[in-house]
Amino acid sequence: MTRATHRSAEEIGRTELGPRPLPPLGEARTGVAPAVVDTVLANGLRVIAARHGQVPMVEMRLRIPFAGDDAMHPATAEVLAETLLTGTERRDRVKMDTDLAAVGGDLHAVVDPERLSIAGDSLASGLDTLLDVLADALTGATYTDDEINAERARLVERIGVARSQPRVIAREELQRHRYGDHPYVREVPEAEDVAQVTPEQVRALHRSHVLPRGSVLVLVGDIDPDAVTGEVERALSGWSSSESAHELPALPPVTGGNVRLVHRPGAVQSQLRFSAQALARTDERYPALQIANLVFGGFFSSRLVENIREDKGYTYGAHSSFEFTRGNGTLLVDADTASEVTAAALLETRYELARLSLVPPTESEVESARQYAIGGLLTSTASQAGLASTLSALASAGLDQNWLTAHPERLREVTAEQVAEAAKLFAPTAFTGVVVGDADKLADQLRLLGGVELP
Repeated sequence: MTRATHRSAEEIGRTELGPRPLPPLGEARTGVAPAVVDTVLANGLRVIAARHGQVPMVEMRLRIPFAGDDAMHPATAEVLAETLLTGTERRDRVKMDTDLAAVGGDLHAVVDPERLSIAGDSLASGLDTLLDVLADALTGATYTDDEINAERARLVERIGVARSQPRVIAREELQRHRYGDHPYVREVPEAEDVAQVTPEQVRALHRSHVLPRGSVLVLVGDIDPDAVTGEVERALSGWSSSESAHELPALPPVTGGNVRLVHRPGAVQSQLRFSAQALARTDERYPALQIANLVFGGFFSSRLVENIREDKGYTYGAHSSFEFTRGNGTLLVDADTASEVTAAALLETRYELARLSLVPPTESEVESARQYAIGGLLTSTASQAGLASTLSALASAGLDQNWLTAHPERLREVTAEQVAEAAKLFAPTAFTGVVVGDADKLADQLRLLGGVELP
């Protein structure tokens, strides 16, 4: 009788002569550009159709610019997104769900200060049904009193819960600190405003804001891009307007300055949120800045994570990332810490920002970040859903499939010197932000640290 033996990872990695040498990294794969059609229909809708034929499915992303200045716009937009797909003149909610289910399909809508997004998928053979249901909602959504009342009540409850969450509070405070009263700040509507939204207001918002001109529809899957464009034009021929969709007004640049302490009584944790002006994706320096961001805090092997998570244990997770709006980009840095180490975490974060600006990333750091960036891009766009979401995001910045295909090569060409130059955007003086926590516990330490506005 034989018994299977178990060897640990350490045993597998060693021989009698010592540790097994790691094999070298293979050559990075180059992405294969899919067949793409990118055109604008007669109604002003931009359609991007890409063949990605590994599985017989199709992914759909519709982005409608949806900004508004009215004080009730965020609340009304939220109710609209929740009820857009609950019934039309031709289909009630059950009929919509049944028709989509028959082709393995799904549709859902979400809204933010910048856009209304409708996403879905179906079997490739059921694309005509998916487009028909979408067109039905865009041109014939009824927003019945019963549906509005029911979804509005659920929204009020959900918003009340969301507004009690530390991460939501921190995000709202950061937005207000960065942009004042700009419409972009109003990401989560007030529950009291949502409770006042009427069906008439929702229907009026649909008429004035759900518009094809300036919107982008992306379809990715086992499709013929040329043929699909014709299908879309036929299906959405009834969706038309002489007006254009409502783009978000340009954001003011983020200027560096003091961090503001926001009092959250009784909190045992603090939320650190910092931001600085960055570059748009269209800027030729963006690839170098992308690598610099990864070196700082953009992935697990970054300097910030190694310092305040791995070495000092101040936080479970620290991150730096980009946030893009049309023609603009900002840097975001976030971490959640226990109250007793908040000041120390802020100090170390400032130290790492200064170190990146003054001590350029090494060749090894740059190469590691470069490989991660290229691999992450290729992986994220390998699926139909990933490619559809990426093309939709790029389209909002005025970019297309050609930019996406060429970006890995741009990353390969970035030099350490270019990364060092881009890293200067991480100077601590370029950042501002908020710390949300119990001021009674934090104020004395943060006062000693300096650069913090106390409540």
